[in-house]
Amino acid sequence: MKLDGKIAIITGGGSGIGHEACKLFAREGARVIVADRDGAAAERVAAEIVGQGGQASAHTVDVSREVEVAAMIAKVVADHGRLDILVNNAGYGISGTVVSTSEADWNALMAVNVNGVFLGCKHAIPVMEKQGGGAIVNTASAAANIGIHDRAAYVASKGAVAALTRAMAIDHVAGGIRINAVAPGTIESPYFTKILSGPDGAVLRRGLEERQAMERLGQPIEIAQAMLWLASDDASFCTGSVMVVDGGWTAQGDRKPKIEP
Repeated sequence: MKLDGKIAIITGGGSGIGHEACKLFAREGARVIVADRDGAAAERVAAEIVGQGGQASAHTVDVSREVEVAAMIAKVVADHGRLDILVNNAGYGISGTVVSTSEADWNALMAVNVNGVFLGCKHAIPVMEKQGGGAIVNTASAAANIGIHDRAAYVASKGAVAALTRAMAIDHVAGGIRINAVAPGTIESPYFTKILSGPDGAVLRRGLEERQAMERLGQPIEIAQAMLWLASDDASFCTGSVMVVDGGWTAQGDRKPKIEP
């Protein structure tokens, strides 16, 4: 049990990578707070975990709203007396260049992808410092390491998450808090399921697969396992790191992607 007795909040826990992370953390002994803007989805995941013998509860939260994030963390501390792990996983992507992206769409994406990480850490870190330590894992993206066509806002947001992770890790290492990020490649998720459900789905899927050195899409559980390692004591000498888990996508320089994430 890598997380036996730990209290963990996982945002975006209602689907995709967050869903798998919630289940995996619970199997490893954590009491998981499944946090999601979709309250019904969070409830379903929490019920699934409890049905499998784990410990979980659901919390509806919009991570772009400070009042909601602060209230969530305060409730967890009131209910459990501590907060050991925070996984800032909530996020989404949009298409567009800086010219075609509206200011409203830019701001909305940044509010979730970047401000959500900032707000979660802003309110979790003082709790963790007071109790003597903790672990934070943020979800960046392999796209933060390279330029991606027609995804300006998304790439910028994930680059900000990677940079913020490093800065916070240095600022709070003396408080016993480890802060790292995982940078997924193209993952089999609800986002891509929707994209690939159209008439050109098979062609688009092949394009996505071909840009990975492993020539397949990643699975949510593979990212959840990286999150587990970073959150656990196995990663006790790891802080300020951005762990790339992308099937070799960004390690290769000679493959032009046929479709963007």
